[in-house]
Amino acid sequence: MTIHQQPRAASDQDMWEAVLGLQAFVERQLAHSLQRRHGVGLSEYRALEALAQTEKGERRMQELADRIGLGQSSVTRLVGRLDSAGFAHKDTCADDKRGVFAVITEAGRKRYQEARATYADVLSSALNTASADDQFARAVQALRSAA
Repeated sequence: MTIHQQPRAASDQDMWEAVLGLQAFVERQLAHSLQRRHGVGLSEYRALEALAQTEKGERRMQELADRIGLGQSSVTRLVGRLDSAGFAHKDTCADDKRGVFAVITEAGRKRYQEARATYADVLSSALNTASADDQFARAVQALRSAA
């Protein structure tokens, strides 16, 4: 390892810790607002978004789990909560009876559409707030300049 690599590794670690802190801060803001205003948690919102973005409004359970960063058992419980709320349901694949899909309902589409503006507003506000914090400012700047 050269001397040049040592500061870079420390800088990478510092930036990664800032990104993780920023993520935690933003996700707390999003989760609180989505629950309070729309009665859905952040994971539920992300699942509805992932389903709403598809042409048929469905995804295989494993694909949904991968898309929103949850394990298989967690996404099964999540879809169960969405089913209880009337926002999604499970369906079997016509071609492969072992395949299970999560399918968004019309009520789920409506809830997602209602929550989208809240998500966008709170995300922007949280990033603006975080950009004033010395710990998060570089991470916010990097994210916004990459977009």
